[in-house]
Amino acid sequence: MARMSRELRILIVDDDALVRGGLSMMLDGVHGISVVGEAADGDEVTAAADTHAPDVVLMDLCMKRVDGIAATRKLRARPRAPEVVVLTTFDSDENILHALRAGAGGFLLKDTPPPEIVDAVRKVAAGDPILSPRITRRLMDRAATQSGAYERARAALESLSAREHEVVQAVAEGRANAEIATRLYMSVPTVKAHVSSILTKLDLDNRTQIALLAHDAGLA
Repeated sequence: MARMSRELRILIVDDDALVRGGLSMMLDGVHGISVVGEAADGDEVTAAADTHAPDVVLMDLCMKRVDGIAATRKLRARPRAPEVVVLTTFDSDENILHALRAGAGGFLLKDTPPPEIVDAVRKVAAGDPILSPRITRRLMDRAATQSGAYERARAALESLSAREHEVVQAVAEGRANAEIATRLYMSVPTVKAHVSSILTKLDLDNRTQIALLAHDAGLA
């Protein structure tokens, strides 16, 4: 909530200077959003994050020295890490799954309309996962059919309480905290507490990974 009470600070990571310039121009013109820095390769990300303290990193995947997946994994392993939204032209199943499992909170294609990119930045900053609609079903189908994924996911979910299982189900359906609170007859702070507990118990980074695990387990 603290992030949403001030301007969102954005770091753009892409090896194409024209892409960085276009995204910076587009986002800097939006009320409540400020582009605070740019990086041209994945090996520059952690230093740029230290310098600029972004709330959200827009991350390209294919870069010459360190790719976006490795950069996301390294960044998200740090304390108080910013959220990451992958923005790429490469939408293979492997790229999507690797990026999300590395800790990205969103995955968008570069032909996504600017208003949807802005909406995604705001939602991911607020803790809501975002995927390009046309890849969501394909991703979930792939995740559910990976070898051994069902058994591993079911075993992991056994550590949760019955109430936490209900929250996992709702998260997998893409419901926001307010919707979950209404559906399960609890307060929004209680929902947030359950989500935090689920992330800790399952050793996950964000709600997107909860949704992936739920789909692996056949809950959605």
